[in-house]
Amino acid sequence: MDKYSSRGVSSKKEDVHEAIKNLDKGLFPNAFCKILPDIVGGDSSFCNIMHSDTAGSKTSLAYIYWKETGDDSVWKGIIQDSLVMNLDDLACVGAINDLVISSTIGRNKSIIPGSVIKSLIQGTQLFIDNLKPFGLNIYLAGGETADVGDIVRTLDVGFTIFSRIKKDKVIDVKINDGDVIVGLSSFGLASYEKEYNSGIGSNGLTSARHDIFANYLADKYPESFNPQIPKELVYSGSNKLTDLFIKDLSFGKMALSPTRTYLPVMKSIFSNCDKSKINGIIHCTGGGQTKVLHFINNMHIIKDNLFETPDIFSLIAKESKTSFSEMYSVFNMGHRMEFYTDNNTAVEIIQIAKSFNIDAKIIGRCVSSIEKKLTIKSQHGEFVY
Repeated sequence: MDKYSSRGVSSKKEDVHEAIKNLDKGLFPNAFCKILPDIVGGDSSFCNIMHSDTAGSKTSLAYIYWKETGDDSVWKGIIQDSLVMNLDDLACVGAINDLVISSTIGRNKSIIPGSVIKSLIQGTQLFIDNLKPFGLNIYLAGGETADVGDIVRTLDVGFTIFSRIKKDKVIDVKINDGDVIVGLSSFGLASYEKEYNSGIGSNGLTSARHDIFANYLADKYPESFNPQIPKELVYSGSNKLTDLFIKDLSFGKMALSPTRTYLPVMKSIFSNCDKSKINGIIHCTGGGQTKVLHFINNMHIIKDNLFETPDIFSLIAKESKTSFSEMYSVFNMGHRMEFYTDNNTAVEIIQIAKSFNIDAKIIGRCVSSIEKKLTIKSQHGEFVY
């Protein structure tokens, strides 16, 4: 069993996929999100999309950082993490505007005060307001905040999102032989970001925080981890939260870099490129660089021109001694959004991304195959999935 599984989590969500395999897959069975008939409007030319996700165990890291430093700005980052895991998934099917969101916050009231709840709610509105100048309209419909200390050790932050769009605007995943893959980097400083982003996102944070940070946190904050995790895997790293890492940012802040949203970039791509030439968009979240395997059959995906591994992932690999084969199946490793398209459209997408100061390039290609297969050729070796 790999370290990720030993800590009680699953990067590939095998149990979930097994549970839902016989459920109706919606109007577009291979779309990145489930697409429903227009239940709300009853118009056969429209469809409905609803999606839910959370910031995951990243909230535990935010909690201990907040306790150590008193810096409540980390909660705004957690709001972004949770929202982006929803918003950018919907963007993959073409739904990027006039979105309705609702929050679900579960807290242990004995350790999470009302000031944190206030920071979370204010952070939600701030994130929405920051996207408005890009022509992105998101509406907050309220939500539920529950005191559930019996089942939540610290805090859980999630959102549900709803969209209604025309069927002919839906982007399905129909990857073709000869398609190239454009990757949008997950790290750096986008024109709409205020602070350098390590690229960490919201996936793999259970392993990341335990592998990076030293065991002094286990004694100080036993409420921040699952007591059933083997002791040797609890905060087994060598770093302190507040020690400097790179670019004048601490290890804690780098691990807490908010999940980058690509919505402003994707809004421009959809406005300026021929969407019919986009044969699929994959958000490399759960499953990391292997996510695409859920959306192909007789296709060989070859990723042989990846971005240089960001420092945060090199750190995790070094501290944890995790194989890079596993690293690529847990973390995004440098790019979190993929477009499958033709060469000409790829050039347009790259230019648009770079106009937002987000690095982008062709990171691979697609070839017909008798089986579904992914090959990653990287600076760390070649891996086949």
